[in-house]
Amino acid sequence: MNKQVNQNHLSFLSTIVLISTFGGLLFGYDTGVINGALPYMSDDFNLNSFTEGLITSVLLLGAAIGAVFGGRLSDGIGRRKSIFFLAVLFFISTIGCTLSPNVTMMIISRFLLGIAVGGASVTVPTFLAEMSPSDRRGRMVTRNELMIVGGQFLAFVFNAILGNLFGHIGVWRYMLSIAAVPAIVLFFGMMKVPESPRWLVSKGRNEEALRVLQKIRTEEEAKAELKEIETALSEEVELEEASFKDLAIPWVRRVVFIGIAIAIVTQATGVNSIMYYGTEILRQAGFATSAALIGNIANGVISVLATIVGIWLLGKVGRRPMMLTGLAGTTLTLLLIGILSFVVGSSTILPYIMLALTVTFLAFMQGAIGPVLWVSLSEIFPLRLRGFGMGISVFFLWITNFIIGLLFPIMLDKMGLSVTFFVFAVVGCVSIFLMAKFLPETKDRTLEEIETSFRTYYDKGEGKYVGSNQSEAQIK
Repeated sequence: MNKQVNQNHLSFLSTIVLISTFGGLLFGYDTGVINGALPYMSDDFNLNSFTEGLITSVLLLGAAIGAVFGGRLSDGIGRRKSIFFLAVLFFISTIGCTLSPNVTMMIISRFLLGIAVGGASVTVPTFLAEMSPSDRRGRMVTRNELMIVGGQFLAFVFNAILGNLFGHIGVWRYMLSIAAVPAIVLFFGMMKVPESPRWLVSKGRNEEALRVLQKIRTEEEAKAELKEIETALSEEVELEEASFKDLAIPWVRRVVFIGIAIAIVTQATGVNSIMYYGTEILRQAGFATSAALIGNIANGVISVLATIVGIWLLGKVGRRPMMLTGLAGTTLTLLLIGILSFVVGSSTILPYIMLALTVTFLAFMQGAIGPVLWVSLSEIFPLRLRGFGMGISVFFLWITNFIIGLLFPIMLDKMGLSVTFFVFAVVGCVSIFLMAKFLPETKDRTLEEIETSFRTYYDKGEGKYVGSNQSEAQIK
């Protein structure tokens, strides 16, 4: 009987994860579809390198704003209602992009779409972290990462099919319009999903929180987790109104700094230069547009496969070694892209070398860095700061993304392929140093334990973790 009950709990939890991660699917599709749509849109609107960068990156600027306001909104009205609103915004802005008659309307619609993407990038991982049991949290939160890369893969596939079958100027409108379908699924699917129990407790709705927990935990686990949440909440009274003034508290400031650092270094790898401009990179290397669209599918395939491996690794390997291995692999690959594109020049084998290296880069990025990014950000912030802290961190993530998205086509145009990737390799070396020094290990610890470690073991005067029965390395 208990086994059957547990199976029912897991089944319902899986349903919650599947439905809510359609926000991740939309995130992935809307960021990936521009990869193949841009060459056709460029012909239609007569774009130059700056306007190409602006249309691509304005979504990322919107995402930075959406991340900040999305986090605060989810703290105020709840994770579930926030995802409802995001689904509506995804749908409206997708239709706006599809029907845009000129560059101005496209920029406005892409900006609104970015707000939805940014809101989803904060709210969905937070919601998943708060619904998941501690021993399954890593794998469940990274299902969202799988849906993100799955959405990008679908975008690459549809781009290749539509581009090769209907390779005329207006085909980009069909590419963009497909995102309306998962927005509808997300809206109606969330009607079957309960609110986060941690958010309910923060609003004094403890009985309702217990009922939600009883649907996804055993009776004993539900009561124990409710008590743990209540205890953690009672210790955070001074942070009741989370805002920038809380950064005056040393341990809070450290947590927020770590969140910002994680967000920036994972994007500074240059991953989205490949995800947004992969088709353009392959075209510059020597592929025709139709061949580049097909070749770009390989990037999508490896992203999905690597993410599946990454989810499995999260249950076996710590967050720190995964992040450091991923950064080492991406930095080395970027260096090889720079060297080989310089040495080989305009040889006929260059397109295939570039494709092989971008696939290798994405294997490290999506198999190690991507899963750790969203899990770590969802784990390190305490309950009352979770929406605020995630919002600030993901704001910096999207601003980094925006800068790269805007500058990459200009760098490619002015500096060439080789020098551009040398710059990314240098940034990668700095990222390895920052993560080796500051990234904490959070594997197999409850959200409340992680918070307690920051509160209890950080000595304000010396800047060290002290007084723990764990080693400093374990806590850091």
